Amino acid sequence: MPIALLALALGGFGIGLTEFVIAGLLPEVSRDLGVTEAAAGMLISGYALSVAVGAIGLTAAVHRFDRKRVLVGLMVLFIAGNLVSALAPGYEALMIGRVLSALTHGAFFGIGAVVAASLVAAEKRAGAIALMFGGLTIANVLGVPFGTLLGQQLGWRATFWAITVIGVLALIGIALLLPARAGAADPADAADAGGGLRGELRAFARPQVWFSLAVTVLGFGGMFGAFTYIAFTLTGVSGFASSWVPWLLVLFGLGMFAGNWAGGRAADRSVPRTLVVVLGALVLVLAAFAALAAQPVAAVVLLIAMGVLGFATVPALQLRIMGDAGDAPTLASGANIAAFNIGNALGAWLGGLAISAGGGYTSPLQVGAVLTAGALVTLLVAEAVRRRGTARPRPAEAEAPAPVTAGAA
Repeated sequence: MPIALLALALGGFGIGLTEFVIAGLLPEVSRDLGVTEAAAGMLISGYALSVAVGAIGLTAAVHRFDRKRVLVGLMVLFIAGNLVSALAPGYEALMIGRVLSALTHGAFFGIGAVVAASLVAAEKRAGAIALMFGGLTIANVLGVPFGTLLGQQLGWRATFWAITVIGVLALIGIALLLPARAGAADPADAADAGGGLRGELRAFARPQVWFSLAVTVLGFGGMFGAFTYIAFTLTGVSGFASSWVPWLLVLFGLGMFAGNWAGGRAADRSVPRTLVVVLGALVLVLAAFAALAAQPVAAVVLLIAMGVLGFATVPALQLRIMGDAGDAPTLASGANIAAFNIGNALGAWLGGLAISAGGGYTSPLQVGAVLTAGALVTLLVAEAVRRRGTARPRPAEAEAPAPVTAGAA
């Protein structure tokens, strides 16, 4: 794999750390800034909403520019956002810093996926995308626990200073290692696509793009809806002490990392087969987890399996929509990043409703199984529509006489 992919992965690591580490620092932030727990929690919700906005809006705004320069610019904005967070004198300034850094999230991964795929041969594209997203998974495995520990020992601002340094290193790596014109579209393709934003928007006229977005929302929503309340499940149902939860989440993160790697390799062989198998297995794991959560050993095994299968879908989902978008993949790729975050919010909301309705702490797992089953059904319908469209001859082909070839009877 090209070394430039490591620079993209480092950027993904910093962005993933910014997104997730705040959850472990909310008590410190709440006390230091004198805001309620609910207000502190808005730092997470505001980030997620800004990711969705940036994934589409910012990607659309920069689609005409050289992709390497765009990634460099996004990292500059990311650094600025975390610098504002580190220096924030109050809650409002911290929220502004969170929003600035979040705006880069969707555009970075959306454009970065296109660039990563362009750096390798066609049969290795899913693996390249998986390597870039590997930075996001490593942020969960290593970055969040150590970032939380740093913030608890030296103050929450120290964590944002550390993330700022990571952003600077990623910026240097992208500027020095990424080839010039990386991921640039072929001029002929751009001309065929109609050029500019119109060409990128034309991809959304293709039904398969919308199928891909729906699968992402439902599939990722199922996994993250269950994960949002997993601490309550592990302590309230499985019987683990709260001190065990961080270490159990490290195991979940290791599963995410392994799944992302394995999913990339599998998707390079067949995207549809990978998604069907992984989504089907994820439905079974979530349902089994809901049924066996009271058994600690089973809960740990199924927690790891949930991480493996949940992130095994990521490279395939990203590669699917890029393929369905044809020669205008940038905005569609960014839209898929937005779909991941919409799925996160949907799953968390439905899981919370299930708990409030008296379903208990296993109900988010049941909701997750239903959402993931919906993703699997949507995918099967999409593939059936694709096969029917491929098999049906075009009108001109149906009316034209069969060509006569040499050697024909």
